Amino acid sequence: MPATASTPLTTTAGLVRGLGFLAATSFLIGDVIGTGVFLKARVMTCNVGSPVTVIAVWVVAGLLSLAGALTYGEIASVLPRAGGDYVYIREAYGRLAGFLYGWTRFFVANTGATASLAAGFAIFSNIVTGGALRAWSVALPLGPWSPSISGLQALALLAIAIVTLTNCAAVSVSGKLAVAFSTLKVVLVGGVALVAAFFAGGRWDSFGLSAAGVACDGVAASARGGVAGFGAAMLGAMWAYNGWNELTYVSEEVKNPERNLPLAIIGGLGVVALLYVLANIAYFYVLTPTEIAGLPASASVATSAMTRVVGSAAANIMAGAMAASIFGTLMIQSLACARVPYAMARDGMFFRTLAALSPRTRVPIRALVAQAGWASLLVLSGSYDTLTDYAIFAVVIFLALATASVFVFRRRYPDYRGYRTPGYPVVPALFLIVVGWLVVNTLMATPGRALAGLGLMACGLPFYWYWTRSLPPEGGSHGDRR
Repeated sequence: MPATASTPLTTTAGLVRGLGFLAATSFLIGDVIGTGVFLKARVMTCNVGSPVTVIAVWVVAGLLSLAGALTYGEIASVLPRAGGDYVYIREAYGRLAGFLYGWTRFFVANTGATASLAAGFAIFSNIVTGGALRAWSVALPLGPWSPSISGLQALALLAIAIVTLTNCAAVSVSGKLAVAFSTLKVVLVGGVALVAAFFAGGRWDSFGLSAAGVACDGVAASARGGVAGFGAAMLGAMWAYNGWNELTYVSEEVKNPERNLPLAIIGGLGVVALLYVLANIAYFYVLTPTEIAGLPASASVATSAMTRVVGSAAANIMAGAMAASIFGTLMIQSLACARVPYAMARDGMFFRTLAALSPRTRVPIRALVAQAGWASLLVLSGSYDTLTDYAIFAVVIFLALATASVFVFRRRYPDYRGYRTPGYPVVPALFLIVVGWLVVNTLMATPGRALAGLGLMACGLPFYWYWTRSLPPEGGSHGDRR
């Protein structure tokens, strides 16, 4: 049914609404909690120096994310379609903007993040096995070059294959697994905080100390202290909060989306923010800021804190816990992100075959497989970290555009009576102001990386012309549903 100027779009696609409120909330929690809460405290301490300021950054980043989540709750209620941000950007600003978002997400950001998660899972699994994976490799009989695959790469590829196969099942099955993994993550982060706080014999006076003068391995001097340091720490915290908007990718598979999507986004993010703040308070209760800032770049603050409690066994315990946490994130992200190429293909702006749904499970299996294939190539190439570093600048810009679409849809659908953003228009405006500052700060601090991200996005322009050349001109009623 075509949408009128006062009626939001409705769903007529073949996806199944198999995710209830608990599953949707678990999707968000499981997608967001990865390794950031275990790793980022070191860099953030180097950025701002003071434990109190580090906690303040986590709080501010959480409030900023909450402001975005409050706004996204309304947008997702108005347009509960697969693809989330892609749909919001396309409907608000046109096909080109929507395509460039989807292009950047599929070819760089989503698949790069999938490859990075799979590699992280392999790295922490290697610690558990005492380095056996790194020592193993196999040569492929592919002619004179005979490339080899390391044990780390092999396990990363296997992890991608397993989560892809799992997500080919009905979405209700994935929802149950998401609940299980998210429960594990909540117990893990909360457990680290409680154990460190009550069994490590820490000191509250650590919060009055400073990390000034510590060498801080791998942290540039330009990102230490002052506004620049606070901004750098904010980016670190925002990376740890990243993923809360990806629940909207499965909007067409959430039951009663007008109610459950806003509640799941806001409630799930609130749980994550609370866990992050408690974990970081525990870190500084156990370790001084000098000890945290002085850790090696590859070290986990959580592991160092737990070592005070259980001794040298903490390394293997935390490595296993982080491997499990990463695997859960990998599974959830794989499912959610495959809905972006599916939505693009359904609109005729990507390989059309990816719009096909499994007749048995009603999930986009071909989109899942295509995503897994590209992510696997990125694992083998080893380029995923560079690509995601470049892409993050463009992704933040698209996040701002998607959030700003609430102003467009307020005008377009004035009679909509579902969930409304509390504090509108101040809440979304504050979110956009802070995100805009982060964009400018990133452009000034690392202009080469930012421009490279824009260049990767621009590479999609020829493909946009190719896929849209036979589509009818834009215009008329918005969002005609098939």
